[in-house]
Amino acid sequence: MSKYCSFRTGGLAQDFFIPDTLNELSEFLKNNQKPILMLGLGSNLLVRDQGFDGVVIKLKHFDQLDIVDDVVHVGAGTTLAKLSRFCESKKLNGAEFLSAIPGNVGGALAMNAGAFGSEIWHFVESVTTINTSGIVFERNALDFDIDYRQVLNKNLDEYFIGATFKFKQAEKQQNIKALLEKRNESQPIGQANCGSVFKNPKGYFAAKLIEDSDLKGFCIGGACVSEKHANFIINQDNASATDIEKLIFHIQQSVKSKFNIVLETEVRLVGDS
Repeated sequence: MSKYCSFRTGGLAQDFFIPDTLNELSEFLKNNQKPILMLGLGSNLLVRDQGFDGVVIKLKHFDQLDIVDDVVHVGAGTTLAKLSRFCESKKLNGAEFLSAIPGNVGGALAMNAGAFGSEIWHFVESVTTINTSGIVFERNALDFDIDYRQVLNKNLDEYFIGATFKFKQAEKQQNIKALLEKRNESQPIGQANCGSVFKNPKGYFAAKLIEDSDLKGFCIGGACVSEKHANFIINQDNASATDIEKLIFHIQQSVKSKFNIVLETEVRLVGDS
């Protein structure tokens, strides 16, 4: 899985499936008995060294992108950068923040991805899901409990395969080029990482808590806290997934000891420990 995760580390998956069509995905799910990991761009994922004892499904061909009456229809495999550029080309305002998030639509919907004060679910009109029996559903936001970096589907065992969005802000709030420049100045772009490792606790910034715990540059094995942004862990020297997980735990312990604040992970850890 190191090939498919932005941390550039991780164990083996038992099976790996890339469906070409919705029908192919549906037929596969009808006959599948194994645990499922639906994979986006792998930019918010750490697969443990022991691997994943199931099937990883990557929806890279679910990348349709269209607009009807100012409503954008998009597949789960479409990258957020592509969606953001498409909206800009259609003179739709509000999607600029997505350009700074290294992920795709399916993963962003699953975690309510956000940046620079905006979150993707602010703009959702409806979503298309598929369940483990291969049945497709159309859902609206009321079918989900949506919070900061958290989305709970009231209907179990469903996965996002598409969505419709309405970006209807009157004025452009942000400039894509400026956002990317700001991201590049403040984040360790070009080094293997998963983006923000921890959620910001209410009233605090995780990066500030980590920095104030004197952990910038701290390493375990090949995994290090970024000198550029303390809420990023970088794979500096062929880190194992275990190195990264140990560093995550050490950061949590240190911040809890110094500030009595529990840092929750934004990155998703998968596989047997």
